[in-house]
Amino acid sequence: MAKIEIYSSPFCGFCHMAKRLLNKKGVEYTEIDVMAAPERRAEMVQRANGGRTVPQIFIDGLHVGGSDELHALDRGGKLDPLLNAG
Repeated sequence: MAKIEIYSSPFCGFCHMAKRLLNKKGVEYTEIDVMAAPERRAEMVQRANGGRTVPQIFIDGLHVGGSDELHALDRGGKLDPLLNAG
């Protein structure tokens, strides 16, 4: 199984949509709450090539973007291979 990391915040609707999709896929992920750990936000921005909004999602270290990009990968049939590659 792939290693999935999602930078999020508790009041973010897009974060909830992304996590709902990952939960539907039955995969485990590590959630990094940038409100609870604000020092992790700079790490997120650096890893996401300047992306400052949440969620920022990484699959096996590959930055896939946010919720919209995650859902687009799923619609295009490209998400499952990423999730099962690890």
